[in-house]
Amino acid sequence: MGKRKSTAKPPPKKRMDKLDTVFSCPFCNHGTGVECRIDMKNLIGEASCRICNESFSTTVDSLTEPIDIYSEWIDECERVNHQDDDDAE
Repeated sequence: MGKRKSTAKPPPKKRMDKLDTVFSCPFCNHGTGVECRIDMKNLIGEASCRICNESFSTTVDSLTEPIDIYSEWIDECERVNHQDDDDAE
């Protein structure tokens, strides 16, 4: 005689929270001014501020998220500011 099959339910699926697509602007410091858009057809990601009209564009791939575009913009701003500080000295 065989054993009966258990009626245990499978574990629930884990939900992934959506990442933000709206961020604070590094220039005007407005809390929700920067919106990131990804154009997968042309492989371009753009972050632009609605308040001060500053923008940043970069190339993207299939794994790129809006936070990646914003992070690249912040890194580029820091690189340029650090470069200007080195030139002034």
